Amino acid sequence: MKEYEIKVSGRVQGVWFRKFTEEKAKETGIKGWVKNLPDGNVLVIAQAEKTDLDTFIDYLKIGPPMARVDKIFTSENNVLSDFDNFSIKY
Repeated sequence: MKEYEIKVSGRVQGVWFRKFTEEKAKETGIKGWVKNLPDGNVLVIAQAEKTDLDTFIDYLKIGPPMARVDKIFTSENNVLSDFDNFSIKY
């Protein structure tokens, strides 16, 4: 299992990006969370097998219809604990 920290920039707040992320995470078996950042970006912590994470990131590159994804920054974290599900943090 791998854990990625994913930062998404563009028009990704106020366009249902977090809900879209949660839905795609559940479809692809991703565990972790998503939240809006004060700088207008979205942060995702995602755990799964690499192939599932790659598919999930492909979905994030597209985003929901009203979003515009400009860049995605991905870094691998050490897995310190397992998540039970995927959630939206507020």
